[in-house]
Order: sequence, then structure tokens, then C-alpha cells
Amino acid sequence: MRPALALTAAALLAACATPAAPPPQGPPEVVIGEDCAVIAAVAKDHYRFNTTDNRPPPLRFEGDYAPRCDWSRYGLAFEAWDPNATGDPRRRVRWVSFARPVYDGRGALVATGIMHGPLAGMGYECRVHSGFNGWTVGECRRTWVS
Repeated sequence: MRPALALTAAALLAACATPAAPPPQGPPEVVIGEDCAVIAAVAKDHYRFNTTDNRPPPLRFEGDYAPRCDWSRYGLAFEAWDPNATGDPRRRVRWVSFARPVYDGRGALVATGIMHGPLAGMGYECRVHSGFNGWTVGECRRTWVS
């Protein structure tokens, strides 16, 4: 029985001596699901959008960024912005936009803007924090005015 015990002990020591895999380099991969939650936090906390008395204008994204989100999960009802929409021309100049969130050690920054008409809009950069209750907006600073 002693030789079996010695082999088991040697195997355990060898397993403990094996070096651990190195930690991953660079920022962790952020899933689009987090992007959706961050954008929803800005839509609800900053703009105060909801599905009843403050419905959002059509939604557009910056550049080639276009996450697919289940907005109803966050209590929102966005329609896609269509620059070629027919009918009321004011519809083409009414939108809310979001850029891809940028994550750091303090949460995320997201650039956003809203146009109410041809020359009536504002842009913001919002700091969003992750906490026990999910993502919440800390502060938004104005970046442009039209």
C-alpha cells in the first residue's frame, strides 16, 4: 500500500507544480448584450424614454455599429431611423443616436445625440456605471448643440 500512496502523492505534487495559464492580455471581450444594457440605461435615465408617455424618436447608430437588442426587455420601444422615409419630411430629421460604448475601469462612456428637428438637437457623452442594480447613468456632459 505504501508504493500506491507514494505514487498518489507524487501525482498530486506534479499537478500542483504545473504552472497556471497566463492571464488574458488586453481588455476583456465585451458582449453586445452589455452594449444593449448601457444604451438602454442612457435612453431611460438620461432621455427618460419609455413605452407610454415619452416614446423615443427613431433610433440610429453611428458608423457601421448596429447591435441587435431586445429593447422590450429594457422597457423601450425603438423604431429604426430611415433617412429615406416617405411621408412627413420631419420624420427624417428626428432621431436619437448612439455610438458604441467604450468600457474602462469606471464603467462605460457612450456618445449619444438627439435631433428634434432640422436645427434642434444636442449631443452628449454619458458616463454609465455598473452596479448591483445593473447599469445606471452617472452624468452626461453636452458635446454639441444644433
